[in-house]
Amino acid sequence: MTSTIGITGVTGHIGGAVSRALEEKGVAHRLLGRNPQRFDERVAASAGLLDSAPLDFADPEQTAESMTGLDTVFLVSAAETAEREAQQLAMVEALTKAGVKRVVYTSFASPSPKATFTFARTHYATEQAIERAGLEHTFLRDNFYLDVLPLFAGEDRVLRGPAGDGHVSAVARADVADAAVAVLLDPQTHSRGAYTLTGPESLTMTEVAEILTRVTGQTYRYEAETIDAAHESRAVLDPEPWEMEAWVSTYTAIASGELAEVTDDVRELTGHAPLSLEDVLRRH
Repeated sequence: MTSTIGITGVTGHIGGAVSRALEEKGVAHRLLGRNPQRFDERVAASAGLLDSAPLDFADPEQTAESMTGLDTVFLVSAAETAEREAQQLAMVEALTKAGVKRVVYTSFASPSPKATFTFARTHYATEQAIERAGLEHTFLRDNFYLDVLPLFAGEDRVLRGPAGDGHVSAVARADVADAAVAVLLDPQTHSRGAYTLTGPESLTMTEVAEILTRVTGQTYRYEAETIDAAHESRAVLDPEPWEMEAWVSTYTAIASGELAEVTDDVRELTGHAPLSLEDVLRRH
């Protein structure tokens, strides 16, 4: 059986879930990862359904070779580093060099060169590169992940940041994976499409803290910071400048209202309602 679909990020939450779902459905695909040897046992047990090849965002030449023969690639965005945009643009070049026809890309809600969240600008640049390359594409524009919201809290269970009274319609990772599978199984229907994936509700940080308190039985609260205070409170971690701006802009993007929209795109793609924060917490 010949793989025509490649899946990146297969050791992560989204790529891994997508790969497992395709395998369960009997869909052949190639596992693309930095250390393909990690997949040897799984590939051997798949009776020819899976194969693997190396993919490193820092090595686009090798990656192009690894993607040769594929029609479609599910491209999970690179790790958050100072080189992220350059690496993702290099991946687009690798896709075209390999002769890949279609890419399904995990982007971000409200991508723009002027977006408040710094990495939303990176996603915008990547989307533009994909379009310029003439690749058939579907953009899955994820909001922040519901699964990650609890990690916004410190050890004292306080969520601190300059989010003000802004709202965020965060989405469950499981729903993003389900949406990606739906697109990969019917790519023509969703060609040139862009979907903003959100949860079922738009929440303030205060409401997030209230839900965390109700579900976990531990007391959480939100403490609004000024932008200056946010930089000061995180300086003890000695982040690089790009990292500091990403952390702080996570909250200022919420304050801006850019991430407040609730869409029905998860239901449209998957046929089921999106998970709420409470759903995600109870699942875990």
